Amino acid sequence: MNASLGNQQNLLTTYLRPLRGHVALLAALLLGGIGLELLNPQILRSFIDTVAEVQRALGFANEKDHPEVAPSQFEVNYSYTEAAIAADQIVLYKLICRQVAYALDMTASFLPKPVTGVNGNGMHTNLSITKEGKNQFFGTGAEGLSDSGWSFIDRILTSANDICLSLNASVSAYRRLDPHFEAPNQIKASPVDRGSMVRIPIGNEKSARVEVRSVGPDANPYMVLYTLLKTGTEGPSKEGVRQAESYLPDNIYTAIENFRASSYVKELYGEDVAARYADLKQSSADRCPRLLGSRIKTGEIQFHHEVYNQALWNEF
Repeated sequence: MNASLGNQQNLLTTYLRPLRGHVALLAALLLGGIGLELLNPQILRSFIDTVAEVQRALGFANEKDHPEVAPSQFEVNYSYTEAAIAADQIVLYKLICRQVAYALDMTASFLPKPVTGVNGNGMHTNLSITKEGKNQFFGTGAEGLSDSGWSFIDRILTSANDICLSLNASVSAYRRLDPHFEAPNQIKASPVDRGSMVRIPIGNEKSARVEVRSVGPDANPYMVLYTLLKTGTEGPSKEGVRQAESYLPDNIYTAIENFRASSYVKELYGEDVAARYADLKQSSADRCPRLLGSRIKTGEIQFHHEVYNQALWNEF
């Protein structure tokens, strides 16, 4: 199994393309109030270049890095590796960003929706399967995919609502799933529609892959990779899901209800693990009002972004 941020893969391979984040000056952290001052392009570019340099020094195979659509938002892509190692690299990548930001008197946030009214952060996860050196997703079917590739997509879409809580694990993640900000909340597959949770990028025999765009950047990377690989290869499948008019939950409470009610989730994780995970997310959700409104609250950042934990990260 291989995985990465930014390219393609081998033997049950996975790679995560854009893992987006926001970086900002920590303007105030007084009396429970948090203010984030967005950066000008020059400072952001300096931050991105420093992160990329540190990654290369630690052995990452960087491919590209650039500012993203939202103010102070960035994206760094690096090449694939084995799935378990890729999950390790996601954790390390976030640590690098936080440490570099701290050195520059800033804070890096991987909260899915840290700022109201602009595009949120995402972790687009690209997957393919290789057997004996041959990409099993490359074929002569629609969009250049094989039957195996489309079967993988169908299984992901069939269980989309069941596993949504695993891929979008925080209150903020459901703020991000807003179609007005290029967020993929539709349970369908498309080569061009960026509102679809699954996209089929243009590929060849080496690069043919499936991109799951709905993953939140604060999700557990080990759980995400396990869930998508297991579901795509062994999960239930039904016809007619590729262009269905259905949507992912717009709040974490619905996602928790779907997760608890799913027999597939119990099979995927085991009943005890599934129940404990749902309870953990319920306690997290209960810190915020059910009807969130459009404004991001101070409490959400306090509890769901690592602003207070930044001091602990800097002890590493």
